[in-house]
Amino acid sequence: MEETYLLNVEGVKKKILHGGRGELPKLQDGSKFTFHFQTLKDDFERTVIDDSREAGVPMEIIVGKMFKLEIWETLLSSMRIGEVAEFWCDIIHTGMYALVSRGMRRIAEGRDPLEGQKHRCGMGNMFDYHSTGYDDLDELQRTPQPLIFIMELFRVEDPSAYKRDTWAMSKEEKLAAVPVLHSEGNRLVLRREFAQAAAKYQEAVICLRNLQAKEKPWEDDWLKLESLVTPLVLNYCQCQLELGEYYEVLEHTTELLQKHNDNAKAYFKRAKAHAAVWNEREAREDFQRVAHLDPSMAAAVKKELKQLGERMRKKHVEDRKRYQGLFQSSQG
Repeated sequence: MEETYLLNVEGVKKKILHGGRGELPKLQDGSKFTFHFQTLKDDFERTVIDDSREAGVPMEIIVGKMFKLEIWETLLSSMRIGEVAEFWCDIIHTGMYALVSRGMRRIAEGRDPLEGQKHRCGMGNMFDYHSTGYDDLDELQRTPQPLIFIMELFRVEDPSAYKRDTWAMSKEEKLAAVPVLHSEGNRLVLRREFAQAAAKYQEAVICLRNLQAKEKPWEDDWLKLESLVTPLVLNYCQCQLELGEYYEVLEHTTELLQKHNDNAKAYFKRAKAHAAVWNEREAREDFQRVAHLDPSMAAAVKKELKQLGERMRKKHVEDRKRYQGLFQSSQG
């Protein structure tokens, strides 16, 4: 016979649907829960709002990292591994659900969950948005209500047992991770594994950008972090050049040069990307800036300009032949 357990938390009821195994997991800051969940309305039909199994990927949250729906940490803490439980939660615990669900749905759709709400507190964003972009979530915002969560807990991992996602790291952990990621990227470049190396550089940049977001732009601490970001972005761009992702290089070098317009290496990489996509004038201008800013790179610039000239001449010949062929066929 099913039994209803009342947690020692106001506005929460728990019903165990399938017993778990072992003792309750011992938790600490940084422990990671992995679980599937269903969210239902407390109506006659028990209308399903979200189901993580439909996305095909279990949910993960980190203990102590201020997940917007704080009650979930409490619910999961009451479960054993392998347990399936149903929780009824009153309105006092479900007010943020629409915002949380919006983020999860956007991730499942391959979109940025924070688009349009960066650097804002969650509650402020909730009141700012007239629409979440989802009709059922808009209804939840307009009429807050109790919700039912059905959860299946798969595992609980200590912080040392899994690779920490960047967002889950503390400031000290992020700073410690950067040189490790930088070194791993360099090692992968030597093995010509450019895609994997780019991912390492990108992860290191994300760590530093997250830290920079908490500092005042152009003040000492921000500048120290920026000095670490710049070589990582340049390394990332070099990998993208090797991979033929030229527009990616144009985007990141241009962004870098908006802040540091005297960086010869950034101009050099942007010039190579311009040359690769046949932007001859822009490529020549950037190469000339390189030679002006760093005379030691003059020989490399001269070589690149010679190659650019040869490529452009060859392209003009091929274009002329193509146009002549088109003209002749139209005449015939």
